[in-house]
Amino acid sequence: MQAAAPGKLAAADGAAPLPPQAAASMDREFIIRNQIVERYIGGRLPRAGAQDFEHFCRENPQLLDEIALTERITAALRLLEAGGRPAPWEQPRKPWWERPPVLIGTALLALALALTCLTIQGRVAALDRTAAALRQRVALQPLEPAKSTRSISVIPSRTGPVSHSMVTIGGAEAQIADLKIDLSWSQFTAFRVTIDRADQGRVGVLHNVLRDSSGNVHLELNSGALGPGDYQLTIEGLTWRGDPVPQAWATISLAH
Repeated sequence: MQAAAPGKLAAADGAAPLPPQAAASMDREFIIRNQIVERYIGGRLPRAGAQDFEHFCRENPQLLDEIALTERITAALRLLEAGGRPAPWEQPRKPWWERPPVLIGTALLALALALTCLTIQGRVAALDRTAAALRQRVALQPLEPAKSTRSISVIPSRTGPVSHSMVTIGGAEAQIADLKIDLSWSQFTAFRVTIDRADQGRVGVLHNVLRDSSGNVHLELNSGALGPGDYQLTIEGLTWRGDPVPQAWATISLAH
């Protein structure tokens, strides 16, 4: 057996090149003696020498069995596996952030966040429209027409302000509440009525309110003109000089 291109084998790692006459008589012993297989696998043969060895193996395929090339390759793959290295034909393992499940999960998360943002934006826009409508309604302060009149007798407290409501007016529809406040026991005939919204502020003051022949002071309110809540009434008698003297107290509630 002779090599196809004798005289071209040389060591790539600094070893002395093979003599031409030795290359010309390449056979199994020559390959073993000069460690041609090891140098080929290790990449230490020059390109021309590697081509000569490959050409020799094509012409003498039985050499692959004689040098146990398959076992050597299997052992090398086991070493790669033990060292955690992929096989030469396998693609390098991608980092976790480049793997398809992670990319798909990230895309789904981004889609979910985008949908959530769109939903929140829609709700915020709806709330803005509602707030604008409410601000316009407050600015205009429309007064609902009363569809009924309700006559209510009120027995006020004589000892001081009361925290609990004595009567509730209003409801789903606006109504005129005719409050008949019993002051028949008072020595005064003219009164001043002060209306305060509980824990907020003063609503109004009515001066020189006269009681009727039955001793009642009439106070008519449109339930739609005031906001819902509790209202405290303070009733003071007026002397001939116009000085107020506390007489009675009452609390009413408005509902919408």
